[in-house]
Amino acid sequence: MEEDELVKRYRTESSKSITDEAELRLNSMIPMKERIRLRSISLKELILKNETHIDLIPALFERLGPVRSALDGHGGGIVINKIDFEDELINFILTLNGSCIACGAAPGTLVGIKDDLEKDQEINTVYFDNELLETFDDLSKEFLISQTNILFKST
Repeated sequence: MEEDELVKRYRTESSKSITDEAELRLNSMIPMKERIRLRSISLKELILKNETHIDLIPALFERLGPVRSALDGHGGGIVINKIDFEDELINFILTLNGSCIACGAAPGTLVGIKDDLEKDQEINTVYFDNELLETFDDLSKEFLISQTNILFKST
């Protein structure tokens, strides 16, 4: 087996293992009926009804993949700083809260949040607040700006 094929196979198997473990943890914490309800809610309708609707953050969390389990398990969360629309699609400016702010894995968490949320058909772009960028050390800032697809924006 070629080295590239081995790396690809390992990446695929480890990704599946992480996803399966995250699902097990979430299913033990939140009833499946509630998870299905949150997945089925239109984000756009929630926002148009009331920007601070009680189901908005849980509905966003339900759209996250394995990164959600890390957020829940480590006392972190997301905060919506701004919402606007572009061509009928939602743009969010988010920040992190809780223990996520001081975590060394936060850059990976940001990538996971952005990638997962932007898979939703109602979401155009997920930005993170410029103030959040300032909480990182210089190396992390450089990594986020040059090596990820993370976009930062002022609120």
